Amino acid sequence: MSKKNIVYIGIGTNQGNKLTNINKAISLIEKIDSTVVESCSSIYLTKPFGYLDQDDFLNMVIKISTEKEVKHLHSELQKIEEIIGKRKTIKWGPRQIDLDILFFNNEIYSDEMITIPHKCIIERDFVLVPMVEIEPEFIHPALNIKIVDICNTVSQKQIISKIDYINQTDLIN
Repeated sequence: MSKKNIVYIGIGTNQGNKLTNINKAISLIEKIDSTVVESCSSIYLTKPFGYLDQDDFLNMVIKISTEKEVKHLHSELQKIEEIIGKRKTIKWGPRQIDLDILFFNNEIYSDEMITIPHKCIIERDFVLVPMVEIEPEFIHPALNIKIVDICNTVSQKQIISKIDYINQTDLIN
C-alpha cells in the first residue's frame, strides 16, 4: 500500500461560469485514482493579482489525501486545467481555472515545472485566508511559521468578500 500524501491545492477562476469551473475542478480531482477531497475552504471573491485589467476571481483552497507523488499529481492537475479550458495567456492573466499545489505534506521540492511550497503563497491573502480556514495550525515548511501568522502579515489585500454557501458539500457533488 502506498503512502497517503496530504496536499493543499489553491483553486482560482475568473472566466466563464466561475462556480461551475470550481465544481468541475473539485469533481475531477475526486476522480484521480487513490485521491480523496478531505475539506474545502469557503470561496472568496478577490481582486486580480499582478495583471489588474481583468475580471475578479473566485478563489479557494482544498485539502486532499492522495497516493500520487508530486510530479504525477501535478500532471493530473494540468490535465484537469486543460479539460476545463485553461489556455496559456499572459502571466497572472485571465483563466478558466488555475490549480496550484500549495503544500505537499511538509516537503520542500523544486524542479523545472513546480516549486513546493508554492513560491508566492506568502504574498497572497486569497490563498492564505482559505488555507487558515481549513488548517490554521499548518506550519510553512520552508519558513517554519504557522500559516495563520503569515496571513496576519500580508500587506496587499485581494479579498473582496467571502461567498457563503448553505451546504459547502454542494461544491463537491
